[in-house]
Amino acid sequence: MASIYLVLDMENDLINEQGPNGKTPLGEQVKSRGIVARTAKAIAKARAAGVLVGYVRVGFSPDYRECPAASPVFGPAKKNGLFKLGAWGTEIHPDIAPKDGDLMIVKHRVSPFYSTTLEAQLRAQGVTKIYCSGVSSQAVVQATVRDGHDRDYEMIVLEDCCAAHSAEEHKNSIGSISRFCTVTTSGEVSFA
Repeated sequence: MASIYLVLDMENDLINEQGPNGKTPLGEQVKSRGIVARTAKAIAKARAAGVLVGYVRVGFSPDYRECPAASPVFGPAKKNGLFKLGAWGTEIHPDIAPKDGDLMIVKHRVSPFYSTTLEAQLRAQGVTKIYCSGVSSQAVVQATVRDGHDRDYEMIVLEDCCAAHSAEEHKNSIGSISRFCTVTTSGEVSFA
């Protein structure tokens, strides 16, 4: 029985201070909560425990063929040039860069399980336990926990490595998924 630490949507367009969200409420939460530094420590802790690390990021082809125009979440991406694969914005933040052998998943919707190879890769690696964190708490973190739970994975969220557009939204999001997962912190987690 194997475990994985999924780092969710920690890409430049969403979390880098120089990116389009750097000065937004989400960017301010990422900065004030120290999300990048905590995530870097959690990744190192997972690697030291021999736990597989995987990165999920949202991205679209340069012509945005996979982008749902009517989506309130993704609809504005094309107009604003966000989440374009092959561009700086969809690269993982440099402070938490992937290493060879890490799982890499590109998704076109909120859930990393929807129309991706994530589940096939997890099954091939014998993964039964998913540790996860990322941005944002109310979107990809919730979707990952709910979908992972319904696929019979044991779900663990590193709450202090997650952020939303406000502290209240983060708190409410973690509260709403706590029935479907174990909530812990990067300091308290025991990767196994």
